[in-house]
Amino acid sequence: MAEALTDKVVLVTGGARRVGAAVCRRLHAGGAKIALHYGRSATAARALADELNGARRDSVALVQADLLDTAALPGIVEAAVRGFGRLDALVNNASSFYATPLGSVTERAWDDLMGTNLKAPLFLAQAAVPQLRASRGCIVNIVDIHADFPLANYAVYVAAKGGLAALTRQLARDLGPDVRVNGVAPGAILWPEAGEWQDEESRRRILERSALKRVGEPDDIARTVAFLIADAPYVTGQIIAVDGGRSVSL
Repeated sequence: MAEALTDKVVLVTGGARRVGAAVCRRLHAGGAKIALHYGRSATAARALADELNGARRDSVALVQADLLDTAALPGIVEAAVRGFGRLDALVNNASSFYATPLGSVTERAWDDLMGTNLKAPLFLAQAAVPQLRASRGCIVNIVDIHADFPLANYAVYVAAKGGLAALTRQLARDLGPDVRVNGVAPGAILWPEAGEWQDEESRRRILERSALKRVGEPDDIARTVAFLIADAPYVTGQIIAVDGGRSVSL
C-alpha cells in the first residue's frame, strides 16, 4: 500500500481535526502528498501541516475555503493542483452534524447540512474530474451508517448522507472506467462534541447495539480510506461500513 500511495496527491476536505486529521496522517505516512482543506479550524490545520511537513518537507499544502460557497469549490481543486501539479484522489470528509427535530427545521440548517454533506461533494467531484481522469484516480466519500438506518431527530442530516450514498454509486457509474468512486460509512468512531451522547449511559446503550461492543478509532476510518485509494483497483460503487458491526445489530 505504501508503494501505491507514494507521491500520490490527495485532497482531503475537513482535514484539520478528528477523522479528517487521521485520514491525512495515515495517507501521509504511506507516502502521499496532502492538500489539506479546512474551513474555520485554522490553528489545528497549521499545526497538522507543520507536523507532517516536519516529517517530510513540502508534502502538505493548506487550502482554506467555505464549502457552502459553491463558487469557491473549483478553487479548492485548483489550489491542490497548483501546489503539487496533479490530483490522484479526493476524500470528501468535511461534514456538519446536528439535530433538526421536525417542527424546528430551518432553511439555514437545510442549506448547511445539505451543503456540506451533499452539495459540496458533488461540485468538488465535478471540478476534480479532469484531473482524476488524467491520473486514473479515485474519490472516497465519508458517508454514515445512518444513511441506511434513520436517526431520530436528524432528518436533514440523514437525508443528506442518504443523498451522498446515492451520489457515490451514481458517480461510480458515470466516471468509470477512468475514476473509481467509493464510500466509507462510519459508526461510533468519535462521539460528537455536542448533543445527546455526552453521558456514559447513552454511549453504553449505543455500543451494546453493536457486534464488537466498543467504540472505534479515527484510524479505523483512515485505514479503510487508504485501502480504497491504494489497494482496491477493482472496487467501485461500494460503501464500506466501519461500525463494529452496529449496522448488523440495529
